[in-house]
Amino acid sequence: MLNKIVNALKTVRINTPLVQAITNYVTINDCANILCCFGASPAMCEVRAEVEEFAEVISALYINLGTLTEEQKVAAVLAAKKATQLHIPVVLDPVACPVITRKMDVSRQLLESAKITAVKGNIAEIKSLAGYKGLARGVDSLDEGEDAVEACVSLAKKYGTVVVATGKTDIVTDGERTCLIHNGSPMLRLVIGTGCMVGALVAAAAGTIEDKWVACAAAVMVMGLAGEMAAASTGGMLPGTFRVKLFDSVYSLTGNDILKGGKITWL
Repeated sequence: MLNKIVNALKTVRINTPLVQAITNYVTINDCANILCCFGASPAMCEVRAEVEEFAEVISALYINLGTLTEEQKVAAVLAAKKATQLHIPVVLDPVACPVITRKMDVSRQLLESAKITAVKGNIAEIKSLAGYKGLARGVDSLDEGEDAVEACVSLAKKYGTVVVATGKTDIVTDGERTCLIHNGSPMLRLVIGTGCMVGALVAAAAGTIEDKWVACAAAVMVMGLAGEMAAASTGGMLPGTFRVKLFDSVYSLTGNDILKGGKITWL
């Protein structure tokens, strides 16, 4: 599996997938930059008059509901439907769906009206979407992960999608294959938007790698390993420096880093 993840990283860097992001305004710049560091090309196209036309040239679509305006809502639905028609991967990040009913409604509308390739969220968001009780505070998960794997598998099977649940241990499943990724750093929680950045990387990988489960696992592991490398280079004490080093670490990550440091188990 680690060799497949190494190949996935190489494939992204060779193909430079164009990722359209309809994402939140808090982290839009970080999502764009992390995509560049990964080897992808970002396009933050979210105007409803443009998204259907633009969908014809993209490799993947990333939809993040973090600061969901009415314009974004309409654009997201239009873009997702168009991408589905064109067989272009769509990644949904249902930010804060456990605590805001409107976001839960939009998440379900997207899941039911378009082909969502992957759903990426924290454990509380995934559990809530799957019909389980997920504990959250705003955009942050307070969930300890009980029944998390079961919820992920259930959601994956219901919508025929890959589910990524981020936390102390990350879960990636397509309903049949499930892996746990143990890479990461506590420093990632001190930088706003690292979850959004993971979602963007998932979209980039899904846009160029045929096996979407492998694509999602690769994106999650890249972020986790980069977090470890960034924390090591800053002594794990300086969040501002860590943020900059995180971009550098995604950019400089090698296949050898993955083979040496990747931590993955299967269920």
